[in-house]
Amino acid sequence: QVQLVESGGGLVQAGGSLRLSCAASGRTFSIYAMGWFRQAPGKQRDFVATIDGTGKKRYYTDSVEGRFTISRDNDKNTVSLQMNTLKPEDTAVYYCAARWGTVTTTPLDFRSWGQGTQVTVSS
Repeated sequence: QVQLVESGGGLVQAGGSLRLSCAASGRTFSIYAMGWFRQAPGKQRDFVATIDGTGKKRYYTDSVEGRFTISRDNDKNTVSLQMNTLKPEDTAVYYCAARWGTVTTTPLDFRSWGQGTQVTVSS
């Protein structure tokens, strides 16, 4: 399946910003819906944002709506997550995921996953 590599994580203060990137390889990138998920220690993996193959349809979990923006560049085979006004509760390992098909928010619907990148937001 498509290989995904995340980057851009790090340590920031509350209120700061980070931009995560995910580089994809494999099949034609535009046929995949892409998603960002996050998982904190001892917690389940939660949906953050998703985007369809064209980049026209985007959805977010309520807790990041208005603060995060997902985007993609099919010419570069990348998907990004711009995270603004970060909060300590945003601290987690963030994963990029790909699904061959329609945009979805369900983790089990995604078949390819990156290795994750740590995002830590200090108080």
